[in-house]
Amino acid sequence: MKNSIGTGVILTLFGESHGPAVGVVLDGLAPGLPVDESAIEEALSRRRPAGPADTARVEPDSFRILSGVYRGRTTGTPLTIVIPNENVRSADYSQLERVARPSHADYTAQMKYHGFQDPRGGGHFSGRVTAGIVAAGAICRQALSSKGILLGTHILRCGGVEDAPFTDVASEVARIEARRFPLILDLEDQVEAAVLAAKREQDSLGGMIQTGICGLPAGLGEPWFDSLEGVLARAVFAVGGIKGIEFGDGFGLAALRGSQANDPFRMQDGRVVTATNRSGGINGGITNGMPVLFNMAVKPTPSISRKQQTVDFVEGKETELGLTGRHDPAIIRRICPVVTALVAVVLCDQLSLRFGTDFLATKL
Repeated sequence: MKNSIGTGVILTLFGESHGPAVGVVLDGLAPGLPVDESAIEEALSRRRPAGPADTARVEPDSFRILSGVYRGRTTGTPLTIVIPNENVRSADYSQLERVARPSHADYTAQMKYHGFQDPRGGGHFSGRVTAGIVAAGAICRQALSSKGILLGTHILRCGGVEDAPFTDVASEVARIEARRFPLILDLEDQVEAAVLAAKREQDSLGGMIQTGICGLPAGLGEPWFDSLEGVLARAVFAVGGIKGIEFGDGFGLAALRGSQANDPFRMQDGRVVTATNRSGGINGGITNGMPVLFNMAVKPTPSISRKQQTVDFVEGKETELGLTGRHDPAIIRRICPVVTALVAVVLCDQLSLRFGTDFLATKL
């Protein structure tokens, strides 16, 4: 029953959707890192519902830092952030103690926790728990930025609308995060219209997202079982809506010949670069100094109000379920800051393992 990730920098999640609070413990950060609470607030605001294309459950996310920070800097001891749940309607979920929502974790949670799990709003499996990830990631992003490492995630495809892929991560991150929908091109109205069309039909949408990272040094990651691809994939697959990942040109490489798929090396201003970046900045599980790029498949939100076939797993009989309550017709907008935050935590962990705990520390 593991709810932690990391080796040097370790993130642990706690809380349930309709419990008193959700939160995170971030252990292993170097002492002296600046903690800007306004950056945490801004990150949480990007995850927060913001219109008819999102759930009607809007939480203020009034977080409290309980430990690990003193006079605006990390102490080096466990950093604990608590985010109260202030807008719950548990009555909407009373039937879910026995009836499984299709493609949710209700049945599997029953099998693992034997009926002792909190089913309200999905309990510990709820996307609400990702608020803690976003808060922790905001602190890690501040540390990464001080070393010139920038990252972000945008919607690549949703409802038939296609955004441009990252070409200049450093400048495009600022653009996507200034918009209500994280997009490089001016496509917000089209994406929102597609989501609202699905909502009117009591349905939902999925899509593709893309994360870009620039400024990473070459040599980060391990061969074989701790490859950077493997570490990143393990992290993002913890986010319930992610169902697939590809690095660089990913599955598209399968249709190419080696002469087309390879990234030729060359020199530029005294440093080794590649002429193309089809491998997504990673060779042999280790960064090569080029931007790290990877795409992820986001499934359609499984919470839909259409009648669906399911089972009452207590009675052991088939039944139908039409969901009520407040749900996102598409989680793809709100999942972007979650993935960015989780990747930031992973990168801090990997950098501390490669260069030492104090690598990211700001000089005092």
